[in-house]
Amino acid sequence: SSRRHSFQQRGSLNCPLPSMKSQALFDAMKAAVSTKGADLVKMGGAVFQFNISDAGPEGKFTLDLKNGNGAACAGEDPKADCTITIADADMVAMAEGKLDGMQAFMGGKLKIKGNMMLAQKLQGILEAAK
Repeated sequence: SSRRHSFQQRGSLNCPLPSMKSQALFDAMKAAVSTKGADLVKMGGAVFQFNISDAGPEGKFTLDLKNGNGAACAGEDPKADCTITIADADMVAMAEGKLDGMQAFMGGKLKIKGNMMLAQKLQGILEAAK
């Protein structure tokens, strides 16, 4: 089909280019964990599950800032301490500081399951991941 050719190639990988803008954030978190995982574990002390509500299966991302030097990977951790469900654009806006987490939560744009106090640490963690 002609649709297959519409994907751009990224680096040497023949993956479809992600349409999810949050993917850049997830990549930044992965990079941050690999370079300064121990520091982020001290800041976080929890497993965070991100569910990008409008992104389908690739919108699930786990950030483990509880064990060892931390880990970040695509997928879901059912035992996460804090699960954050948010739309793609809102996740990006929050990471860029254009959307306040508390306002997003009060306005129903951000849903938190589990330990809500942990969610308040996220802004600092996102800043550190940049």
